[in-house]
Amino acid sequence: MVGVLWGLGKVSVPLLVQRAIDEGIGEGGSLAAWSAAILLAGAVAGLFTAFRRLLAFRESRWTETWLRERLFAHLQQLHVGFHDSTQTGQLMSRASTDLQQVQTFVAMIPITISNLVFVGVATVILVAFDPLLALVALAPLSMINVLARRFSNTIYPVLMEVQNELGDVATVVEESVAGARVVKGLGAEPVMRARLQTEAEDVRRVSVQASTIRSRHLPRIDLLPASAFVVVLALGGHRVLAGDMTVGELVAFNSYLALMVWPLRMVGMTIAFGQRAVAALGRVNEVLATEPIVADPPHPVRLPERGASGTPGGAAAGVGSVRFTDVRFGYDPDRPVLDALSLDVPAGGSLAIVGATGSGKSTIARLLSRFYDVQEGSIELDGVDVRRLRLHDLRRAVAIVFEDTFLFNDSVAANIALADPDAPAARIEEAARLAGAHDFVLDLPDGYDTVLGERGYSLSGGQRQRIAIARAVLADPRVLVLDDATSAVDPSKEHEIRAALATVMHARTTIVIAHRPATIALADSVAFLDAGRVRATGAHEELLRTDARYREVLAAWAAHDAEALATAEPAEPISESVA
Repeated sequence: MVGVLWGLGKVSVPLLVQRAIDEGIGEGGSLAAWSAAILLAGAVAGLFTAFRRLLAFRESRWTETWLRERLFAHLQQLHVGFHDSTQTGQLMSRASTDLQQVQTFVAMIPITISNLVFVGVATVILVAFDPLLALVALAPLSMINVLARRFSNTIYPVLMEVQNELGDVATVVEESVAGARVVKGLGAEPVMRARLQTEAEDVRRVSVQASTIRSRHLPRIDLLPASAFVVVLALGGHRVLAGDMTVGELVAFNSYLALMVWPLRMVGMTIAFGQRAVAALGRVNEVLATEPIVADPPHPVRLPERGASGTPGGAAAGVGSVRFTDVRFGYDPDRPVLDALSLDVPAGGSLAIVGATGSGKSTIARLLSRFYDVQEGSIELDGVDVRRLRLHDLRRAVAIVFEDTFLFNDSVAANIALADPDAPAARIEEAARLAGAHDFVLDLPDGYDTVLGERGYSLSGGQRQRIAIARAVLADPRVLVLDDATSAVDPSKEHEIRAALATVMHARTTIVIAHRPATIALADSVAFLDAGRVRATGAHEELLRTDARYREVLAAWAAHDAEALATAEPAEPISESVA
């Protein structure tokens, strides 16, 4: 309706001009009345132009928002293997630059449609004025489709390359920012600048190539409507002199041609934007079309109900048993990381998993949470195969504290309450106390409201780990997995984390992936992995006494820690870094 009213106002102006010239001037009529009518028609066209653009951009922004939310939701569902192999910058480019291209094109669709309707109506009016003159004047416009199609086919692959190169630039920027400490620590700023310069040069090159194509094709599209003016001036002038057309009709005829120039030029612009949008939407669809390898089962089952928690901070009694049975898995199926692995952790018990680098320790944690699925064998939680559970239910039942602690640019309280943003302050504080974080949090400038900054680097390694442990505790999982949770902490400070871990682990099923003897000793028993298999099980002291390979692995880890400690930089004072 808005487009119709806009079109009526736009179409009326030349007709009113024609009547004003022929009747208001030629026949001595009321020129003021016709002038007022022209102003009114112009006002209607201007008013509904504003409404038309408002509606077009409102719908385009809705489309962009819907696509962005759908893309983000799909990314959240995709398996970890997809994220391991896909550049973050490419995903960021799809969620920003590519969707902006789609939004721009969607905004142009209703505007272009109303413009084309106007062109159609104007064509009918021109034919009514003078069929022969209209035919000759509009004949050049029939070539627009041919030129537009040729332009479209030529520029599409180049625009796709532009989008890919922009994704590569975003990747370099993201890696440089996320890895700023590594870059600065190695003095590699010139290397990263060179990488960015290379990628930016690629963007410039393909963008210039696209601009060259536009410069060759768009002027031809623009020239066709303009050539119509020459025809009208030549033939129309003679028809006026011959008395076959009035001056007002010639002026109106030219006015309609002038008004058609911009809509017809918009056709070329819309095609160009459409090609960019198609290229961008194709890149977005690459992600949306990716099927999650790990997904919810068609008919999920529920875990057994939890009883009352027996101890503060402990898991509910009788739940959390974990069993690995003849598990075989490899990131490359032909090269298994785990082979015929079997483990059994009773509800409320704790097991330390020890092994050399590459023995498959962290893979166990990833399989338990179904970041990946086993290729053979099974993993059960409370007697239920994890592949029969909804992913959300499984991952709320199993919480992992990773070696590389990731904190968000948010308050301490929000980081702890990540799994339950509506958790009351008392519950957040209780989780922090259990994790041994409460005291140092109170010393922060704003306590629990202190914003930690990017990745939480304003805190020391031990403080970040305690926040991460508190986050896992607040989630209240059946099973807690500590994936080398003390490895990033200065060995001299490890006792501070161990005290918190001992409290959190009490009466809660816990899998401790560790290599430091004091942390290993927190568990009831130890499973020693070697070459993807369980080589030995038993108490820590027993394995030290009976297994030479176990002693060798621990000695190698101790040497690694000593070397890391010798080269480590002093930690920043927390009051300065946060403030």
